[in-house]
Amino acid sequence: MPENEHPTNGSAPAPPLLRVEDIHTAYGQILAVKGISLEVREGEIVTLIGGNGAGKTTTLNTISGITPASRGRISLGGEVITRLRAHDIVKRGVIQVPEGRKIFGRLTVLENLQMGAFTRTDEAGIAADMEHVFTLFPRLKERTGQYGGTLSGGEQQMLAIGRALMAPPRVLLMDEPSLGPAPMLVQQIFSVIETLNRENNTTILLVEQNALYALNIADRGYVLQSGYITHAGAAAELREDEAIIEAYLGV
Repeated sequence: MPENEHPTNGSAPAPPLLRVEDIHTAYGQILAVKGISLEVREGEIVTLIGGNGAGKTTTLNTISGITPASRGRISLGGEVITRLRAHDIVKRGVIQVPEGRKIFGRLTVLENLQMGAFTRTDEAGIAADMEHVFTLFPRLKERTGQYGGTLSGGEQQMLAIGRALMAPPRVLLMDEPSLGPAPMLVQQIFSVIETLNRENNTTILLVEQNALYALNIADRGYVLQSGYITHAGAAAELREDEAIIEAYLGV
């Protein structure tokens, strides 16, 4: 499938839900993102792959307002959100699962999940989403009273995803979900990502160093290197690209 085509009931491609245009982001004098442009349509999984220091996490942090762009434009559903504060971007449904999980270690599993719903007042909806999280991650239901800091790395990753789902997300930004958990749990986490997308139509922008995992579940992908996008296309096409195979797929 060509890079700019995503099936929409046989009609023309839908406009992007999330659009990033010529974004530049700096840390002091160091320019980490150097003119990135990308699109994510509703219901897609789009992945950003690349090595350490490529600018993947900075891209997500720029979209979510944590590290503001110095130049460029970000829009969500046609609304420009580039200069909004991070908590206002959260209220619009851009929810990030950060690298390293960053759960609240001194709060229980239940309290962590409740924190994910801090912008909401619909009690019935919150309760329904809590049950959905427990369906996706039965281990969390078994540990509702346990402190987050005492969970294993894989369980903390589940909790970080569950907390994000309590928002609930219009676009879910996921930063390195395979980092930390044991291999068996990594497979479960990626299975949950697929379930969220295929069954719940959750739109996902996935940053992942494990390029093979990411490209196996994504619709489309972008390759970042030193703050630039070097390749873009359908995930199936990127999996067959010899340069990407050699650099990122371990072949």
